[in-house]
Amino acid sequence: MPIQKPTDPRSPAGKPERKPWKKKSPIDVVMEQGEKLKAEIAEIEKDLAAKRRQFQKFEEARKLFES
Repeated sequence: MPIQKPTDPRSPAGKPERKPWKKKSPIDVVMEQGEKLKAEIAEIEKDLAAKRRQFQKFEEARKLFES
């Protein structure tokens, strides 16, 4: 038995309509990109701090093995 396709592909069931597009000024675009970069840097710094703590633990363990 063949599968029947929906008759109107532009109105998917259960999906809300899209928001209207809002044009951004160049200043808004640059400010948004700056915020994204700031969030990305904060995430990377958090990961770096965790890796430094882990490295410190390994250094302490190495000193114990060497002594």
